[in-house]
Formats: sequence, structure tokens, C-alpha cells
Amino acid sequence: MAQAESSGAARSQKWIRYGLIALIFFGTALNYLDRQVLALLKPMLQADFQWTDREFAHFGSSFQLAAAFALLGVGWFIDKVGVRFGYGLAVAVWSLAGMAHAAATTVQQFVMARVSLAVAEAVNTPAAIKAAATYLPVKERSVGLGVINSASNIGAILAPLAVPAIALALGWHAAFLITGALGFVWLAFWWWGTAKLEPVKSIEAAASAQKAEGSPPWGELIKDRRTLAVIGAKTLTDLVWWFVLFWAPDFFARQYNLGQADIGYPTAIVYVMAAVGALSSGFLFPALLGRGFTANKARKTSMFAYALLILPLPLALYAPDQWVAALVIGLALFAHQGFSTNIFGMTADIVPARQVGSVIAMGALAGNLSGAAMLEFTGWALDSGLGYTPMFLMSASAYLLALAWIHTMQPQLVVVNTDGED
Repeated sequence: MAQAESSGAARSQKWIRYGLIALIFFGTALNYLDRQVLALLKPMLQADFQWTDREFAHFGSSFQLAAAFALLGVGWFIDKVGVRFGYGLAVAVWSLAGMAHAAATTVQQFVMARVSLAVAEAVNTPAAIKAAATYLPVKERSVGLGVINSASNIGAILAPLAVPAIALALGWHAAFLITGALGFVWLAFWWWGTAKLEPVKSIEAAASAQKAEGSPPWGELIKDRRTLAVIGAKTLTDLVWWFVLFWAPDFFARQYNLGQADIGYPTAIVYVMAAVGALSSGFLFPALLGRGFTANKARKTSMFAYALLILPLPLALYAPDQWVAALVIGLALFAHQGFSTNIFGMTADIVPARQVGSVIAMGALAGNLSGAAMLEFTGWALDSGLGYTPMFLMSASAYLLALAWIHTMQPQLVVVNTDGED
């Protein structure tokens, strides 16, 4: 009898854990949907407010800067208050911040809404990783994180399909209000669905042991060439992702004279290809290992292949229509996602496990700062009549430069974290 009850409880917890994965998946998708609304509404908003491109760039850079500095504290916040309350609060705050855009009437008010959105949304990734480490057994954790990581691409695909349609039917105010309100629908499911979650005790014990061992302070970590390899690579490549995420709708509108109704579809194509790129990286590296490549050669060969794929990006400037341009830009984001996944894989391989979280956070901070600089530069270049050419050329060359930096810092990648198998 007791055994049957125990078995039933175990099955119940398993389904609750699946529900947790689904909830974080949809939360992450909302995260990317909410952050894209402003960029997708640029034609409408610029017509209403007469913003310059440089003023519009401030919205993107303020978001990146706020997210960068929020990363310094969100890990502590989640550890302090716990995943259930901390993540729920973050979604509530970023949903309110998204809706607040509808009430903004000045550049300063839009910036304040963007900063609030960025700080709350920065909680998403640390909370997702913390939830996986706390509530998922090892055999379920990698699958769970893989599903969760794919959600950013889903959000980036859904946003250009839904937001322009809402804005055209109900106005741009409604687009902010409706997308923000979805967060509160999600919140009801989150609070109910996680009420009976139970931590995995073995994982808790491992986390406590890791906490006791501790990670070196950032000042010490930054002296390590492995850390510098990750930071440099993220600095050079993340700016491309943030540039395309924020400016792609404007590029299609400006380059091909598209209206609010037409910019969503080519933008969606770009992120469909990005999603495929993220999946492809999970196959290329192990395939090369299976062919007898060393971890060093397999990782760098994978990165080199993706770096070559992004070189044609400037050809999008000469594409005959938005569909060809979307395929060229989509190929670039396909390559970005493949390269980026290899950076994360490299970090997990060569950086001691107790330091991985800190090194990833440092890389993310650097990537957000370089992204902010790229967004500001784009606004200046457009207002100055230079068009998109400088940014496309910089983006095309960024990945070969990043690989060269990695090879300079780490001529031989040495795997220090293994699964204990030969």
C-alpha cells in the first residue's frame, strides 16, 4: 500500500516537473515577445512621435545597459527569494513594464519603461537554470534546458506575426497592453502549477556543496585566459544578435518600403532560421567527435563553419526583395546561433564547473554592453546617411575575429568537465 502511494507520488511529481518545463518555456517565449514589440511598431510610433533614428536607438541601448547591470544582481535575487516567488514576481513586473509603454508619451517615459522591462526580464535565464538545477533530476535536466532554450526563438518568431496584426486592428497601444497582459495569464498558471513542486534532494545537496566550495571573485576570474576567451567571443558576437533583434523590422521597412502590415513576415523567417541554427549546433560538434576529431579541433571546426556562413550577410543590402534579404539575414542568424551554442559548450568544457555560472554571467554582461554600443552606433549611422552598410560589414566579420580571439587565448582547448565516461 505504502509502495503504491510512493509510486503514485513519484508519477505526480514527474508530471508536475513536465509542467514546470512547459511554464518556463512559455515564460521565456513571452520574455522575447515583450521585448520585440517596440521594434516591430517602429513605423507607427515614428509616425506618431517623429523620433529620429538616434532617439529610437536610445530605447534599444537603454534596454541592453539595464539588462547588463541587472545581471550583476539577479542571481543573488533568485537565490535569496527562491525560483517560485522570484520568477513569478519578475514576470509580473516585466508584464506591467510592457503595458506601461502604452501610457508613454515622451522619449524619457519610453526609456523608463524599457529599463524596467530589461531589469525584470534579466531574471529569466538565471531563474530557468536555477529551476532546472533545483527541481529536475539529472536525466531530465539537459532535455528540460534544451526545450527552455528553444523558447527564445519561438518568442522571436511569434512576435512579428502577432504584433503588427494587433496594432493594425486595434492600435499600437493595444499591442503593448495585450502582449503585457499575457504575462498575468501565465502567472495564474505558474502559481497554481508550481504549488506542489518538490526539490530534488540530491541536487540540493550538490548545490550546497558547490556553494560551500565557492567560485573565485570576478577580479580573479578575469585574469584567466579561459575567461577572457569567453568574454571576448561574447563581446564580438552578441552585438550581432541584439542588432538584428532590434533593427531588422526597420531594415525591411526602410530598404523595401514596407508598411506596418508587411514587416512581420520577413522578420519571422529570420528567426525560424535562427531556431534551426540552434538545433544544428547540437549535431555538428558530436558528429565531428565521432569522426575522430579532438575536442579542440571539433569545437573550432564547428565555429569556423558557422563563421563562414555569416560572411554573405552584406549581400542582403543588394537583395532584389525582402524575401531574399530575409533568407540572407536568416542564414546569418542560423550561423550566430550555431556559433553561440558552441561558445556555451566550450565554456562548459574548459571552465571548472564551479566557475561556469560566473564566467557565463561575465560573458553575458560584455555581450549586452557591446550590443548597447552597436544599437547606438546604428542610430548614428542611419541619421548620418550611412545606411546599414557599416553594421552589416561589422557583423559579417565578427565571428572570424571571435574565433581568432578564442584561438589566441586558448590555442588548445582542454576539457576539464567530463561525464566520467571514457
